[in-house]
Amino acid sequence: MRTSRRGAVDPFIVMDVMEAARQAEADGRHIIHMEVGQPGTAAPEGARKALTEAMAEDAMGYTVALGLPALRARIARLYGAWYNVDLDPARVIVTPGSSGAFLLAFSALFDAGERVAIGAPGYPSYRQILKALSLNPLDVQTAPENRLQPVPDDLRSLDFEGLMVASPANPTGTMLDNGAMGALIDLCREKDAAFISDEIYHGIEYEAKAVTALELTDECYVINSFSKYFSMTGWRVGWMVVPEDHVRKIERLAQNMFICASHASQVAALAAMDCHEELEANMAVYRANRALMAEGLPKAGFTQFAPPDGAFYFYVDVSAFTQDSRTFARELLDEAGVAATPGLDFDPVRGHQTLRFSYARSTADIEEGLARLKMFMTARGFV
Repeated sequence: MRTSRRGAVDPFIVMDVMEAARQAEADGRHIIHMEVGQPGTAAPEGARKALTEAMAEDAMGYTVALGLPALRARIARLYGAWYNVDLDPARVIVTPGSSGAFLLAFSALFDAGERVAIGAPGYPSYRQILKALSLNPLDVQTAPENRLQPVPDDLRSLDFEGLMVASPANPTGTMLDNGAMGALIDLCREKDAAFISDEIYHGIEYEAKAVTALELTDECYVINSFSKYFSMTGWRVGWMVVPEDHVRKIERLAQNMFICASHASQVAALAAMDCHEELEANMAVYRANRALMAEGLPKAGFTQFAPPDGAFYFYVDVSAFTQDSRTFARELLDEAGVAATPGLDFDPVRGHQTLRFSYARSTADIEEGLARLKMFMTARGFV
């Protein structure tokens, strides 16, 4: 049976690593999960309680395509509290996870064949979703001296119709400050290119608060999610903020693509936004884990990385040990029982020399994972 060229996307390697780890666990092994960008905690208790109560009274049918009005209004309030941005709730669209937002944004902004610049290393699904929509991802190799974030000089000579940035970024955890993001927005304005800001790790920051593009311009798309800070990965609910004159276009696309985001997940998400104590307790774990990683990775021989400003990853240069990060990650899993993600997921050009380690799990897991990494590297003579 025939298939389309649009379906010929690359695999999401971290999902393959997760499956290999699952098989190892099925065989009775204890695996430390440092591969997956997923909080080790459940959705906040208040969110689960609110859904239980709602299910006793509500059939949980379709919501309107743009999302529950109460949730859209609460998200708008978040921008006031976090960034002092006065946001009209009418510009907020609730989506089936950030992935649904990417589909809507790319569909609304670009025609087939157009080019969207993305920084490398970067989240792999940007590239694959663009390909599946008959768009052309334009990988922009970022520099270590810029903490692996794009800067205007990386982009000025290139032709593109859109730019996608992420801050805090996956896989590096590095952020764009106000000036750096503003410079990229200005460049897009000069080139008449759309600016899209992936902000799904906002809330998970350490020394400084992340900057939202909405502090600098209304002529942008901002994408966020309840998956990370709100610890709701499997609930598949996110949101997007768009210019006022784009709302109806997005609404028509959402009606036809998704009908709506999960009603149940929207109810839980609304309640999660007020679970401050539990969410900040999660942040205390991430802070402790980040400190452990910053100290423990160099002791295990992994010294080349940019300390993350946010998110819960360390992106490590392993070129001193291997030129095949995929095989190296498999050996870590098989011999040390530590699952890590090969950098090829994030950077097809340089990713054979890098690994991403996630520290989103419990502190006990991070301590055990670091001990195993040191033992593995010592046995290989790297430490």
